[in-house]
Amino acid sequence: MSLFELYFTLGLLHIADLKGYDHILFILILCAVYTLKEWKRVLILVTAFTIGHSLTLALATLNLVKVDGDLIEFLIPLTIFVTAVVNVMYRRQKVTALQHYLKYGAALFFGLIHGLGFSNYLRSLLGSERGLVLPLFSFNVGIEVGQIIIVVIIMLVIKVVVDILRLPAREWHLLLSGAGLGISLVLMVERFPV
Repeated sequence: MSLFELYFTLGLLHIADLKGYDHILFILILCAVYTLKEWKRVLILVTAFTIGHSLTLALATLNLVKVDGDLIEFLIPLTIFVTAVVNVMYRRQKVTALQHYLKYGAALFFGLIHGLGFSNYLRSLLGSERGLVLPLFSFNVGIEVGQIIIVVIIMLVIKVVVDILRLPAREWHLLLSGAGLGISLVLMVERFPV
């Protein structure tokens, strides 16, 4: 297995690891209020998140940025909580272009936080690795591929639940966002930096 394949696989497995479900939960809550018809908005939103976490993943892995790991582990569920609260207040018919841009900006900012979380894991994997660029790039590509798979699954589930099973979209959004609120609160209490 090449170095690229190794770190690509590690990135893919990291994002899909249910032990680190907080990242999957964030992506789920981020996409929860959209339908498959709104794939362009989801793409922009997920791209903003990707840009954010790619930037801090690189900076933190290269030791250009250092943030306390306990603080990051607390902030990750806080991003889920804030996103879920916004979803609960979301009213499809009243959304303005400015609100979409604010949501994209928030996704970018929250991506910065998640990237710091990814970097802690990647740094532990790198150990005595001499060159960092290829492992960093490969790991990030693996995370992105995993994230795209997760988004596609989420959007297909939303399609089935809302369009085929005919559960009202607003109720589905509230169900997912409410679950995200509850889980993120538990995680914040568990991870509160003392």
